[in-house]
Amino acid sequence: MAAAHTLLLAEDDRAVRESLVRALGLEGYDVVAVGNGAEAIDAAARSAPDVVVLDVSMPIVDGLTVCKVLRAEGSDVPILMLTARTETRDRVAGLDAGADDYLPKPFELDELLARLRALLRRARPEEAGADLLRLADLRLDPAARRAWREDRELELSKTEFDLLELLVRNQGVVLDHSTIYDRIWHYDFGPDSKNLAVYIGYLRRKTEAEGEPRLIQTVRGVGYAARESA
Repeated sequence: MAAAHTLLLAEDDRAVRESLVRALGLEGYDVVAVGNGAEAIDAAARSAPDVVVLDVSMPIVDGLTVCKVLRAEGSDVPILMLTARTETRDRVAGLDAGADDYLPKPFELDELLARLRALLRRARPEEAGADLLRLADLRLDPAARRAWREDRELELSKTEFDLLELLVRNQGVVLDHSTIYDRIWHYDFGPDSKNLAVYIGYLRRKTEAEGEPRLIQTVRGVGYAARESA
């Protein structure tokens, strides 16, 4: 890495925590490690991390609650959840709490590192001079991670911005559910998942808050497309 990223690691298993601290340190991360959720909330406020790795099952305050607290406080720091739970509903619960990605235990270190690199790229794109993306009166600045409808700036979460950017970059193209899940969450939750529909709903409420025409279209049985209404 060109510069050290501060990583907050919250993991109650001491052996796992110490192993990850060593491994992540060797990869160039400046690791702040804690053993429970309450300490994680305090550490996030003190250290202003670039990325957070949260174990779901922790004493005092669990990882899902930590995630919700950070989002409620307005933090858009990328959050990766770790858990031994493998049920789809558990993954959905983590994403609904505001997590950006989810890695089930046991996991390979290389996969964890790849997920972290992807989160950091999405949080701070290197193309600082990238042009604005436009669709009708919608504008997105990928480098600054800002979006506007006419002169009204949209307040978007990290995942909402990522999803809107993906759709606008592919405007006019119908993206199926599996493709969107893979590009945004790196996991296909299957045809019964409502997680994507929930985030589409969030985006529609924000992009249409003042009665603007719909730009995120549903293609029934397939997926979604960013385009002006017919």
